[in-house]
Parts: sequence; structure tokens; C-alpha cells
Amino acid sequence: MSLLDRHTGFVRALRHGGLPVSLAEGLDAARALTVLDLGDRETLRAAYAASLVKRHTHRDVFDTLFELWFPVGTAATTEVDPMDAAPEEPAGAARGGADPDVADAEVFRDRLRELLLGEDDIALRRLAREAVGRFGAFDGSSGPSWSANMVGRALDPRTLMAGLLRAVLGGELPGGVAERNARRMIQTRMDRLNGHVLADVRRRLAEERGVDRVAETAVKPAVENLDILRASRTDLIALRREIQPLAQRLATRLTIRQRAGRHGRLDFRRTVRASLSTGGVPLTTHHRPRRPHKPELVVLCDASESVASFAHFTLMLAYALREQFARVRAFAFIDTVDEVTRFFERPGGDVTEAMRRLTAEANLVRLSGHSDYGHAFRVFVERYGDVIGPKTSLLVLGDARNNYQDPALAAIEAMVAPARHAWWLNPEPERDWDTGDSIASVYGRRISMIECRNLTQLGSFIGELA
Repeated sequence: MSLLDRHTGFVRALRHGGLPVSLAEGLDAARALTVLDLGDRETLRAAYAASLVKRHTHRDVFDTLFELWFPVGTAATTEVDPMDAAPEEPAGAARGGADPDVADAEVFRDRLRELLLGEDDIALRRLAREAVGRFGAFDGSSGPSWSANMVGRALDPRTLMAGLLRAVLGGELPGGVAERNARRMIQTRMDRLNGHVLADVRRRLAEERGVDRVAETAVKPAVENLDILRASRTDLIALRREIQPLAQRLATRLTIRQRAGRHGRLDFRRTVRASLSTGGVPLTTHHRPRRPHKPELVVLCDASESVASFAHFTLMLAYALREQFARVRAFAFIDTVDEVTRFFERPGGDVTEAMRRLTAEANLVRLSGHSDYGHAFRVFVERYGDVIGPKTSLLVLGDARNNYQDPALAAIEAMVAPARHAWWLNPEPERDWDTGDSIASVYGRRISMIECRNLTQLGSFIGELA
């Protein structure tokens, strides 16, 4: 593969991974290649990163793809791989799915114990490469393959923690700050080992199956492109860090704009009084001072199991909006509705703990525990209808899958009519609306329904608000 093909393939893979790489930025990176020493791989990495990476959240995607498209020893880099000096993989490497020899695994574990106590990252990479060659091979349904999980089971570095702690702490008593720092240091080195193992597995798979094919599955989407409905616990932690800037933007967009320009409303009495000195001609106008105003927000969120991750995300958004709005009222429902604002009111509280309490204490289930939007909307209007007024922005969040129940259209109309703004954010792709028990379009004729599957779409929604 030529350097040009490698460059264009790398840029294409970055775009597929969610990085917004423009044509001009791709050309800038290509120009940088003409003045760099291509034998210096880390300088090459830095040049590409400076040209193509705009956000820190994109760096993991970039590094993963760089390792695939520019592995050590490619035509683009003549850098000598320090691992090339490593011993050859044993002839009995586990091709064919044979269990690795226990004694052999213990030898690797002894070497791993020594490396985890040191700072030699090159040696750690070398051990990772040897371990993948010895323990990571197996025969899959489509032919020979490699697995990082098999390496992890063979070495199981977590079982070394107790011995490593004793070695690091020396004669010190366990517990306290020293032990926490030692655990953190050892865990960081274990994470580095796992990263080296995974990188070598991907390299071997790329050699056998092709870089493009491996890149499609190796890269996890950037945090702003994560599908919220499929977000894991770790993903939700990453999403939480991105919520606050969006909450500030949303509050700014929804703030009621007074139409009187830079000044407040005209103070007619003061203006007439001042005009007496000019024969009744109001040469100078006087205005009342503008009063700062924060809007009110009501969030009504489907908390059923089918959209559990989205419910967690949207309630995190409501949690972040508390300081941006004069008042935030949060309601959750499954087949009946309950106000959950109380779980998010404690200053400095943790949203994860709030979600745990909400699940355990909120009254969200009436009968079956399956979503019933119609009944939930009717109960909301009866119990809480007065919380929506002319200063209120209403956000309804859910997939509009009503399990073939009565949609209670009169109730949704009664909720939307008094609100200043009203939107429905739907976490399903628009192509899936109105399939099965979805009645998205039925509700969409009464309230603006917007696809919102990730942070990018939420940001676009906020940017388009009037």
C-alpha cells in the first residue's frame, strides 16, 4: 500500500469514526508529510493529530485508527520496532484452540509481575506481543483469528494485585492514602498492558483480514455520536461530562427575549415629564430597567426499560439544567406518572444515586409496567396540569411506543396549548417511527417531534431553537 493510499484510507476511516475532517484539513496533513521525517512515527502521529483532531474526546478514536493504518514498520514509517528483538513466538502457539500450558502462563505471569513494578513500557509492549502470539490465537468459524480475552484469561493480571501491593508498600500497613495511590498506579499499568494487547490483536487481524474491515469494528463512536439507547454505564459517565455545556446552551436559547431592544419598556410618565423642558417635544425617551429573567422548564420522561439509557441521559440533562432555569420540574412515567424533581434537588448530589432512588421510590407503575403514554398524559393533566404556563418550555422524551393503548390525544393537546414552547425528543431513528406499536406521527401532529439519538442531534436541536 502506497503512502498516498494509506493517507486517504486513514482520513476516510476517521470520518467514518465520527471525526469531522474537512478536505482542507486532509490536505494540510498531506502537506505536513512532505516536510516530516517519516521514520519518526511519533512525530507523524503528532502532525496528523494537530491537523485532524479538534476535540479531546476524539483522541481515542484517532489513536486506535492510527495504530491500524500506520503500524510500526509500514512503508510510511521506517522506525525500528523495539519489539522486533523479542523472542520468536513459540512453535506451539495456540492455533487451533488448544489450552495454553499452565507452566508457560506462570512464566509470563512472573515476567508481568516484574514489569508492572517498573516503568519499562517498551518491555511491557514486548510482553503483550509475545502473550498474544502464545495465548491469543484460536480457530473461529471463519478461520484462524485472535482474541484479547483469551490473553486476559491466561495472564489474569488482576490476581497479581495483592502481591504487587505488598511489594510497592514494603513494610507499610495497608489502607489509607498510600494504598490508594499504589492501587491507582498498578491499575494504570494494567490498563496500559491491556491497551498493548488489544492493539497487537488488531494489528494481527488487520494483516489477515485487511485494515478497512478491522477499522469498521475496532473503533467505538466518539462520545457525541454514541447511540444513547445503547449506551453502557461507562458511556453514560462520558455523556455526563458533555451535558453541562449543552444545558447552558439550551437555557440561553429558551430564555424569553424581551422585544424592546437594548433598553427596557418605555417609561411613559418619565418621558412626558422630561419633555416639559422642551415645550412638550419628547427629545429624550426614558425606559424602565430590564429585569433579568430565567425561563421555566418541565421535563416529562419515559422511564420504561426499553428506553432506560435514554431516560438516564435525559434526567441527567434535567439535573444539569437546574442552575440554568428559574424552575425545573421533572416527571417520569411508565404507565402512570410521578414527579421526580425531589430526587435531583440536593445540592452537590450525584445523579447516579438520584437515579437509583428514583427507580426504587417513584410511583411509575400502575398495572403491567409497560409504557402507556395515554394514561400517563391523562394523569399528568389531572394532577400537574397547572405547572405548565405561558413562561414554560415543555420537553417530552420517549419513543412513543404505546403498546397499542389509547393515545389520549386530548391530554397531549391540553399540555401543549398553554406552554410557550413544546417539543418531543424521540431516541429512535425516524425510519422506525410508526412501525409496530409506535404512534410517533400521531403525536407529532400535536407537538413537534424531533429525532434525538445522540449528543450531536441534541446539539443541532438546541442550535435551531428560535
